[in-house]
Amino acid sequence: METSTKEAGIFGPRYRALTIGIILAVTTVAFEGLAITTIAPSLAQKLNGLHLYGWIFSAFLLAQIVGTMVIGQQINKNGVFASFIAAILIFVVGIVIAATSVNMVMLIIGRLFQGFGAGSIITCVYYSITLGYPDQLRTKILAMFSSAYILPALVGPYIAGLLAELLSWRFVFWLVLPFIGLAVVLTLPAFRKFSVKDKSASKGGRKEGLAVLLAIGTGMLLSGLGFITDWKGMVLSVAGVLIMIQPLRKLLPKGTFSARKGLPATIASRGLFVACYNATESYVVLALTEVKKLPADLAGLIVAAGALSWSTAAWLQSKLDDKDHGTGRNKRVTVGICFMIIGVAAVMLSVGLPEGGIVYAVISQIFTGFGIGLAHPTTGAIALQHASEGEEGEISASLQFTDAFSPGLSIGIGGALIAVSQTLEWGLLTGILLALSLQLLFVLVSCAVSFRIQQAKLNSQSEVSTKA
Repeated sequence: METSTKEAGIFGPRYRALTIGIILAVTTVAFEGLAITTIAPSLAQKLNGLHLYGWIFSAFLLAQIVGTMVIGQQINKNGVFASFIAAILIFVVGIVIAATSVNMVMLIIGRLFQGFGAGSIITCVYYSITLGYPDQLRTKILAMFSSAYILPALVGPYIAGLLAELLSWRFVFWLVLPFIGLAVVLTLPAFRKFSVKDKSASKGGRKEGLAVLLAIGTGMLLSGLGFITDWKGMVLSVAGVLIMIQPLRKLLPKGTFSARKGLPATIASRGLFVACYNATESYVVLALTEVKKLPADLAGLIVAAGALSWSTAAWLQSKLDDKDHGTGRNKRVTVGICFMIIGVAAVMLSVGLPEGGIVYAVISQIFTGFGIGLAHPTTGAIALQHASEGEEGEISASLQFTDAFSPGLSIGIGGALIAVSQTLEWGLLTGILLALSLQLLFVLVSCAVSFRIQQAKLNSQSEVSTKA
């Protein structure tokens, strides 16, 4: 009995290598993504590309959407083993290009490869969990999957800042390679065993095409906004918006644009506050290092305060959810967004004050982190309440898509505002304040939309489970 219990655990002999490999893969991708937040201002300055700052993040996030969609179809056709190999190779190519970049365009190309690879790797991990673990162990490995983001969020920005200060920003990219290599060594033997091929799944290419079309349209919009003062920029921006409309309508739940009550309002509100959080985090680091002249490691430490606050609030909301059996979820979303409003206002104070402002920067990260820690998991739970049997995957995909697309768009628009400010010689500070003002607008609209969120009527189901 004792042996079988050990065997059944996710760290038992049968699953140990796969579990450690998955954790390493997720942690490495998370570290790379979070570390860039700290070093982005430094590498943008050194590569003479501050006007393209937003693209460091937007290129990654938009490519991540495409990677997620494309590799999902490839797994069905070619199996997890071949798909994971391809995903890793693409990710590593992106790392090498970024680490050896001599200009900003080269770096952005590297970020495109990284984003595609990262989205593909995470998708392969989800499939491996489905195929590699029995049902009773999936909740445990998924919990471990989520916790794999916590450590990189807490220490990643600081370590990246330290490397950038003491050595070079390039080492942040090179550091990733040995860990991703170890993850491959541990996971591939298991992936080889449960690789499957399903040629009948090849009809799902429509979403791949929509994702590519959306990425192209968004790229055109963000590029055009960067020189919107010129008529060519205006034309490019309008063309980008027109291309984006149809893919967004197909990839988001019907009624999202109008924030229809229920699931559409939940997705709309979540997209806006996630966009706000990620963009605010990106531009506060730029402000701290380039305007306030703080060292990158200290800026990373301030950002880490937000991650700690997020994890604290996420733990708190789970306790509150247990206590009220989910009846207070709507209120927790709105309260969380209100915390974020205070946080963004504090960010703007910290940036706008001529002297100091560091205290406001710390407060801002604590408030925005705590707010999203309340609202993010809660909107996920509310969204999944609206799923009929068999629709859980579709709604999960909508949540994942929203979490990648909305910050990619928001950070990109903020970067365009900085580029325009430099073109008009308004200065970097003005550009950052404009970008942060946009995030404040997003989170205010998110708060208004949150009042249209409605939980699905599952009272009878919850009563049955409670009695049982």
